[in-house]
Amino acid sequence: MPELVLQLTRAGFLALLWLFVLFALRVVRSDLYAASGLRAILPGGSRAAKRSGRGRTARQLLVTQGPLAGSRITLDSRPILIGRADDSTLKLDDDYASTRHARIAPQGEDWYVEDLGSTNGTYLDRAKVTGPTRVPLGVPVRIGKTVIELRS
Repeated sequence: MPELVLQLTRAGFLALLWLFVLFALRVVRSDLYAASGLRAILPGGSRAAKRSGRGRTARQLLVTQGPLAGSRITLDSRPILIGRADDSTLKLDDDYASTRHARIAPQGEDWYVEDLGSTNGTYLDRAKVTGPTRVPLGVPVRIGKTVIELRS
């Protein structure tokens, strides 16, 4: 009888260990490949977006809080990839940021932020970003401990 209990305990421990390994691999896979296959479906041509610009366009992305505070990125027509990945435009060294955390992309004269399936989320002025969302000038975007803003 004690031999049976010992074997069942070993089998149970082994099963739990494999479940942990599979769960860890699933998390790593989702973190690495969150951006693959996702396309930003940006709303274009809406009258409200055209009216709100009023001649002021974003020219810089400014880091206002976090380890990179004071950093500036000059904006052009290319999207800004934000995360811990080495190929990110804004590379964050933050435990709360995912490898591919968020993307800020232009659509006409407006810029839109999109969360790329991050674990902790992306916030636009305290509201969680669930899809491509227009970023007005001066409104904070929080990614982990880092806060960024678009400036003219």
